[in-house]
Amino acid sequence: MAHYQSMGSIPPKRHTQHRRPAGRGKTGELYYEELMGEEGFSSDSSLLYHRNIPSTIVDAQVWEVGDLSTTPNHPLKPLHLQPHALFPDARTIKATDVVTGRRLLLGNGDVRISYAVAAAPSPWYRNGIGDECVYVERGAARVETVFGAFEVAQGDYIVIPRATTHRWIPKASRKEPLRAYAIEGNSHIAPPKRYLSKYGQFLEHSPYCERDLRPPQGPLLAEDVGEKADAETEVYIKHRGSGPASSGGIVGTVHTLPFHPLDVVGWDGCLYPYVFNVRDYEPITGRVHQPPPAHQVFEGWNFVVCNFVPRKVDYHPLSIPVPYYHSNVDSDEVMFYVEGDYEARKGSGIGQGSISLHPGGHAHGPQPGAAEASIGAEYFDELAVMVDTFRPLDLGEGGLACDDGRYHLSWSGGRGGRGGRGAAGEVHSID
Repeated sequence: MAHYQSMGSIPPKRHTQHRRPAGRGKTGELYYEELMGEEGFSSDSSLLYHRNIPSTIVDAQVWEVGDLSTTPNHPLKPLHLQPHALFPDARTIKATDVVTGRRLLLGNGDVRISYAVAAAPSPWYRNGIGDECVYVERGAARVETVFGAFEVAQGDYIVIPRATTHRWIPKASRKEPLRAYAIEGNSHIAPPKRYLSKYGQFLEHSPYCERDLRPPQGPLLAEDVGEKADAETEVYIKHRGSGPASSGGIVGTVHTLPFHPLDVVGWDGCLYPYVFNVRDYEPITGRVHQPPPAHQVFEGWNFVVCNFVPRKVDYHPLSIPVPYYHSNVDSDEVMFYVEGDYEARKGSGIGQGSISLHPGGHAHGPQPGAAEASIGAEYFDELAVMVDTFRPLDLGEGGLACDDGRYHLSWSGGRGGRGGRGAAGEVHSID
């Protein structure tokens, strides 16, 4: 994000004295300047001014981050995951938070995709491995960060840079708990480069622009949230370590600070969290079917994020609005069906809340009869979030637990043979 922002109290010149207010004739104590920057001082950064020394900790303990093991998708199959089934119990949801309650669906060495349904506040947390892009499927929350706060709700993407200390506070609702789809990169996550000028401004052909992005509301201090500035606080950190190979070497630590993490009196720069709502995405359409890159919203290292929004569809007189069959030679495709009726998947069992995985090496496309049925359609009322990866995805424990076991047979009318996963709801291990 190369869009400069400045909030709160900062000195006129960077790396110079910035002091606390003091009485007449007195000199206040220095604030502590922290550079939060990417790519070793060679890319975007921000300067934050703290009341406390940001390196200070008084304790460090192991955080058991949960089951991050993965199982190969072997034998190779398209899959239908049903993540809503992972959180069926209201009492469990009441005690679950968006950080520690995530269930890993799919992952590889570049990205992990998790799902959580939560009603409890999360601990303070930062991801020391890569940026996070969290999509709010339903519900609402307040997200408090050292840069400021956000009010997030249905349809919001929140992009949180690596090492940003933050917490999630769901808004109480019996009708709709917070449902979050978390995309954790091992890299930075940003708008596609082709949308940006060489100086970082969104270009005219981009489907969204700076006006659509919501920066944090800040600065935000401990007393602003009704908490004590000197309150001892735990911060959960996800980072690389000597964890088991099955977890990708991901481990966790809990640092105890002798003060509240909301101690930033001001900051400026081009690196900060922001929110983008999917309804502000202007779809790119054409006379014939547009390929997935036309729907891209973000990119990371070896993966992209796209969204398919309600839109006018192909208007050539002989067009077939649903996608053609395609073989993902170089990528795995993950589609999260959020709202509406996804025309190409009718008859497959997929509905709102479903996730499909179409792996590289397998040709996929519309269900039988969907192409013919789509002819003459002028508008698709659908909303989906897609992640394409350029390395194969394995199944996490959450993905194994909510695989319907039958989706790979949906193009053949349910006619199946031997091995692999069994009937819907029945999951077998794959060796």
